[in-house]
Amino acid sequence: MAAAEAAASPRQSARFLYLYALAVAGGAVAYVPFLTILLPVRVTSLGDADAVSALAYIAFAGAISASLSNIGFGWLSDLTRCRRPWIIAGLALSCALLMSVRTATSVPALIAVIVVWQACLNMMLAPLAAWAGDCVPDRQKGLLGGLLSFAPALGAVSGAIVTVPALASADARLGLVAAMVAGLVLPVVAFGAPRPMPHLMTRTEPKGAAPPPVDPTGRTAIARMWLARLLVQLAEAVLFAFLLLWFRSIEPAYGDNDAATLLSIVLCVGVPMALLTGRWSDSADRPIMPLAVSAAIVAGGLLLMALAPTLGWAIAGYVVFGIASTVFLSLHSSQTLRVLTRPARRGRDLGLFNLTNTVPSLIMPWFALALVPTFGFDALFLLLAGLSTMACLLLLSIVRTVRREAR
Repeated sequence: MAAAEAAASPRQSARFLYLYALAVAGGAVAYVPFLTILLPVRVTSLGDADAVSALAYIAFAGAISASLSNIGFGWLSDLTRCRRPWIIAGLALSCALLMSVRTATSVPALIAVIVVWQACLNMMLAPLAAWAGDCVPDRQKGLLGGLLSFAPALGAVSGAIVTVPALASADARLGLVAAMVAGLVLPVVAFGAPRPMPHLMTRTEPKGAAPPPVDPTGRTAIARMWLARLLVQLAEAVLFAFLLLWFRSIEPAYGDNDAATLLSIVLCVGVPMALLTGRWSDSADRPIMPLAVSAAIVAGGLLLMALAPTLGWAIAGYVVFGIASTVFLSLHSSQTLRVLTRPARRGRDLGLFNLTNTVPSLIMPWFALALVPTFGFDALFLLLAGLSTMACLLLLSIVRTVRREAR
């Protein structure tokens, strides 16, 4: 019986899963140190009088380019029915453009380079995301989500590495980032050798396999998954931009190194938590419940941050929020593949889901400007806690629907 079940529901090789997780981490390394550290330094070196405005224009143009190109290249990889050539081409072009940033001598030229770089980077990222849907069965998607939690952690670590004093000049740092990205992405392309999963390339499950716990054709389930991630990502975007300013509003002496250390600790703790939670969701066949629970914990962390009377309580609230959001976003990325089961448009549909990563950067500043100057960060965090609670309720509605249909 066990052998028959294993044959009916094959597993992907551990080698591919681990190498794939490294490649996704390579995607994070491609943009985290550059956008958070190297790009601001480059803008400042251009001598622009208003570096903040220049960075805002660059971020806006880059987000639009990333959104459209992720959808476009995901769709093209669907049409060609081949992911790896797009990944390799995107890797080569994005690394070359990253190193060409040093040739931009004005803000308009830098904006143009960033727009093209974002397009080429997403030529790699969109097919890479869809490749997991082609190769990883549902029974391993929780494990995959746990492994994906390494991506933000390695992205943060790479920023610390490239900024080590005397390690490399400002221009050489760009080449160092490109080398790290290539070193992380190429192994899965060259040596991943995923086992074929024919049932993932059709809309039917293999004979004898258990029915999926989430209705893959339900548009409402897809919409609720999309909206839930968007609501949590809004909170993540706010904290990414304003964490240090918020801590300093409570304790003016709180330093940037303190914030960086706290972020590293949260990410390091979040990785094993995501792995354990992902493995449990696979073994218990409960893919959505961990997402709902982690969204509720995110809301709790934000509520604690809003009510924090001291820096200690504020840090505790952020730790709760940071760990829970790491688990949520990592597992959501893999479980999204469970509801997007149409291989003919998997890359395109994942590109539409990727809007939940880029749209918050366009919405978040307006939330902050509307609330913080008048009501303070407390009101902003209360709003975000409410939105995260809505995400939890959306996901619980999927769980209830699945249970009702199973009866």
